Amino acid sequence: MSDPATLSAAPALDLDRVRACFPALDQPTIFFENAGGSQVPRVVADAMRDYMLSTYVQLNAPYEVSRRSTAVVNDAHAFINTIMNGHGIGHTILSSSSTTLCYMLADAYGRILAPGDEVVVADTAHEANRGPWLRLADRGIVLKHWHADPATGACTMDALDAVLTDRTRIVAFPQVSNLLGEIVDVPAITARVHAAGAKVVVDGVAYAPHRPIDVAAWGVDWYVYSTYKVYGPHMGALFGRDEAIDELPRPNHAFLPRDMVPYAFELGGANHEGCAGLLALGRYLSIVTGRDESAPADRATVVDAFERMGAAELPLQSRLMSYLSSRDDVRIVGPGHGEASRVATMSFRHATRSSRSIAESVCARGVAIRFGHMYAYALCRRMGIDTSDGVVRVSLAHYNTMDEMDRLIAVLDEVM
Repeated sequence: MSDPATLSAAPALDLDRVRACFPALDQPTIFFENAGGSQVPRVVADAMRDYMLSTYVQLNAPYEVSRRSTAVVNDAHAFINTIMNGHGIGHTILSSSSTTLCYMLADAYGRILAPGDEVVVADTAHEANRGPWLRLADRGIVLKHWHADPATGACTMDALDAVLTDRTRIVAFPQVSNLLGEIVDVPAITARVHAAGAKVVVDGVAYAPHRPIDVAAWGVDWYVYSTYKVYGPHMGALFGRDEAIDELPRPNHAFLPRDMVPYAFELGGANHEGCAGLLALGRYLSIVTGRDESAPADRATVVDAFERMGAAELPLQSRLMSYLSSRDDVRIVGPGHGEASRVATMSFRHATRSSRSIAESVCARGVAIRFGHMYAYALCRRMGIDTSDGVVRVSLAHYNTMDEMDRLIAVLDEVM
């Protein structure tokens, strides 16, 4: 996790320059539904278009255009591994979504786990990193639940200790619940799970848009996030530590060598034009930091960019949380503060109005938010939240402004 002091010391964003990179922000709609998918900078969209118009060929053929295409796909894998901070310790696998990657991973483990082995799944998990593991019960794997506190929604260390045994093989949990917004202590959880002889599968989808990822420092075995929620194309990325990768069967074609990683895990291969977009994201991160966008984005650029983005969100999330906390008719779902120990994904329920009616009324006034269980279905049930109505969720990104936040609060005042 980024230290709060580090975020507070991050240089300010040039917000005008940042917003100019996103054509979608020129339209009247105010986007506060970024946890469902961020907007895309022009450089990413242009790179995907240019790839399809100039290098739309198959990879690894002995002619120049194919060599260029192959380089784009390889370089994209390398760049996402830079975002993960996974160089030298593992590889990053690309696919169409985080859900697809989690199902692939669970199926691979299902082929090596023995009946009676245990998989622990956190109540806070998004269904993408919950459902695939639950299906292993059909193969004799024992599924155990790391239960959340019904009042706060948090999964505590004591609750984890209660379900870890010498038969535990996998613990799947989110770094940030996309309902609660709280950042959990991944290194501490990982150390506890490793001490029990098991591996962790961390869902970083709700964390990745807001802070630097650091799989090396955290010691995780697997880490997955959705690139379309981090200013890129609709894809998913899964980091795997070399030791974890080595023990698994390869799901791709049987004739492929085991050491052909990540391709041996990428059924059908990665989306080529999507890889061009992922690679171009480095240019945007350079713009965020004020660096030369023509230079490759190294790890220092990645960390600098995400710390600036996270810092830019703090005043906005504090403003909204202060407003929500001031209302007697609102129940905040998750931590009731806007500090750096949470991300800018905030959920609440109203005492008398449905989440649906609030969200629909706000959206009708040109401010995009969302309602529902947000695929945190098990967590809603654990907390006694009606899954058909769920919560009202407001999710920010670094390109949002205080003027937009003031507009949202004025609309919420009118609606509620």
